[in-house]
Amino acid sequence: MRISLKRNNDGENNIFWVTMTDLMTALVLVFIVLFFYTYMTSYSEKLERTIEQKKASEALQETLKEQNIEASINGVTGVVKISDLELFDLNSYELSPNGREYLKKFAPAYLNSLFSNEYLNKNLDKIIIQGHTDSQTFKGKYSKDEQYMKNMELSLKRAYAVADYMINTPYNKANGDKLHKMIIVEGASFSNPVYTNGKEDYAKSRRVELKIVMKEKNQFKDNLDNKD
Repeated sequence: MRISLKRNNDGENNIFWVTMTDLMTALVLVFIVLFFYTYMTSYSEKLERTIEQKKASEALQETLKEQNIEASINGVTGVVKISDLELFDLNSYELSPNGREYLKKFAPAYLNSLFSNEYLNKNLDKIIIQGHTDSQTFKGKYSKDEQYMKNMELSLKRAYAVADYMINTPYNKANGDKLHKMIIVEGASFSNPVYTNGKEDYAKSRRVELKIVMKEKNQFKDNLDNKD
C-alpha cells in the first residue's frame, strides 16, 4: 500500500510541474510579444517624429535662405547655431548694432517658420536658447572654477539677450501665449566646445544655439484630454 501511494503522489507532482512549466512558458511568450510590440511602436513613433522634424528643419532652412539670413542649421534636428561674432562684441552680453540687425531679420523668420509648420505648430514643446563660450575666455585671470562660472554667466546672459529680443520682435503675436510657455534659456559655459581637426575651434565654440524639443506621446494624449 505504501508503494502504491508513493507512485500516485509522484504522478500528481509530475502533472503539477508539467502544468506550471506550460504556464510559465506561456507567460514568457506573452512578455516577449508585449516587449516586441512596445519596442516596435516606440521605434515607429520615433521614426515618424524624426521624419517630420527633418521636414520642418528643411522648411526652416529654405525660409532663411530665401531671406538671405546666414545661419548654421542641422537639417535633421533643426538646431540653429549663430556665431557670437554675429551678435556680440568681445566678452559682452549686450547685443551689438550688427547683432540687433541680424536678429531683426532672423527672429521673426525663425518663429513664424516654426509656427506656420503644421506638424511643429501642434507638436512643438520647447524652444531652448543656449549660450556657449570657448575655453580661452577669462583664462589666466581666474582659477579654473572661477573661469568656468564666469563663462557660465556670460553664456547665460547672451542666451537671455537673444530670448529677450525674440520675445519682443514683431513676429505673429497670435502665437505669443504659446511662445511664452516654450522658451527656455540656458548657459553652457565652455562645456561643449566645437573641434576642427582635433583642436578646439574658438570662434565656432562661441555661439548661441536654438534647439526645438518635440512633445512626447503622453503629452499629445494630455492635450487631447484637456480639450474634452
